[in-house]
Amino acid sequence: MKKYFLVMAAALLCMACGGKQSSVDDGPDTIAIEPCPTFEADSAMQSINDQCAFGPRVTGTEAHRLCGDYIVEKFKSYGCAVTEQTAELVAYDGQKLPGRNIIASTNPDCMDRIIICAHWDCRPWADHDPNPDNRKTPILAANDAASGVAVMLEMARQIQASPLKYGVDFICFDAEDWGMPDWDEEQYADAIDSWCLGSTYWAMNPHKENYAARYGILLDMVGGRGSKFAMEGVSRYYADTVVQMLWHLANQIGYASFFPLKDGGQVQDDHVPVNQIAGIPCLDIIPHFENAPSSFGPTWHTVSDTPENIDPAVLKAVGQSVLQLLYNDNAR
Repeated sequence: MKKYFLVMAAALLCMACGGKQSSVDDGPDTIAIEPCPTFEADSAMQSINDQCAFGPRVTGTEAHRLCGDYIVEKFKSYGCAVTEQTAELVAYDGQKLPGRNIIASTNPDCMDRIIICAHWDCRPWADHDPNPDNRKTPILAANDAASGVAVMLEMARQIQASPLKYGVDFICFDAEDWGMPDWDEEQYADAIDSWCLGSTYWAMNPHKENYAARYGILLDMVGGRGSKFAMEGVSRYYADTVVQMLWHLANQIGYASFFPLKDGGQVQDDHVPVNQIAGIPCLDIIPHFENAPSSFGPTWHTVSDTPENIDPAVLKAVGQSVLQLLYNDNAR
């Protein structure tokens, strides 16, 4: 997935919307920690391997179809009610893409809901690979984005064993990573944006009429070695209360090294349409590498995005922190 930092100034953001970004010190110093299941990183790692075994899951390919079927069956095996949302999506070059969003719901009849989401497609080109010969090769996408799906599946497994009183919608967005590669920028200079196609479609056409959720959490590249997750700017603007609670919880339960209490950049990602179109406060857990060629890490959009470069400790830090937030919410 290509992500790019939004260049809008904070003042322009405030004029365009009604949100508020507060100080990173605004969160609670001490939070009562509620009983919570243990996130098993080995289970999430196995799911990453399973997804990658299909090959690159580029939207519209056979590997993509087979992996989608795998994701549906895994969520069903964990007791989720699964809804599939299909649509013809249009890429920057006019290519028609058979989009497939997968929504897996716990406690589906409950009106009180929280969203956990990730994209599940692969970038069709390794356009940031250091070797120019690799740049038109599809990526295996162990981190970007099998890791987010894997964390959601393990969370669903734990919730089945220890049910929550509210409902969780695990949403797998398709066609996030079909944004224009550098080599087509001149030819398609006037093309419409084609990043985040599946999430934009869902935000405009939710899977249920009058759908509402209290908030959402987007998981993007949540397994890469060396990852640290700063507080992303768009997340702070629209969902800062949840950002503060999650980051402070992560620090309190032992994951301060993964969730530093500091600001990162503003990123274009699937949480943007969820916030701006669906009107649901949604934060993005996404790595922020400093002093690196890419702030998203060394394997981003390269052929090196493979299971060998996933760190189970990162999966554990993210999965356990989000689970803790959900179970803390369960006690409210």
